[in-house]
Amino acid sequence: MDQVFIATKNKGKINEFAAFFEKKGVKVKSLLDLEKDVDVIEDGTIFEENAIKKAETIGKQINQVVISDDSGLEVDALGGKPGIYSARFAGIEKNDDANNEKLLKELVGIPEEERQARFVCVLAVFIPGEKTKTVRGTCEGLIATERSGDHGFGYDPIFYLPQHNKTMAELEKHEKNTISHRANALNILAKHWDEWVHS
Repeated sequence: MDQVFIATKNKGKINEFAAFFEKKGVKVKSLLDLEKDVDVIEDGTIFEENAIKKAETIGKQINQVVISDDSGLEVDALGGKPGIYSARFAGIEKNDDANNEKLLKELVGIPEEERQARFVCVLAVFIPGEKTKTVRGTCEGLIATERSGDHGFGYDPIFYLPQHNKTMAELEKHEKNTISHRANALNILAKHWDEWVHS
């Protein structure tokens, strides 16, 4: 298989997938390559439900292998929020700055030892004629008290990694691509890829 379709328009995500599949000699296509717009209503209650729905809806339309990603940030002090609503935490328009601002405000006064959080990434793999499969990757950290760094996207500027003494947004791209939740999910997927796609 020389091509895989990624069910996203997010250029940050597309680049991360492209970097992963390049090593396998597999080309990545995305929703940006489709002539018509495909809108999938993400109405699941967990990451897995949303990822499966996206992969199956698009996979059945284009009849090829599709990987979809549903990911987000879980903050322990907020009972796991924003979770599946991470992209729209501050409103329907999916604004990264507004989301970061809202999260920082909600955690004002919360001490460092209670600011644990994790990025979660669930990948769903749709293969025509087969049951859709999922893998889950996580990355543990803390929510910083202010933004720092200008790499990455989403909540990266406020997601602090104690073992690196940096936020995710302060890491170089190649560093992030080895430790992120998406990298961890892709590493798990890599272990199953040949068996799932060629079986």
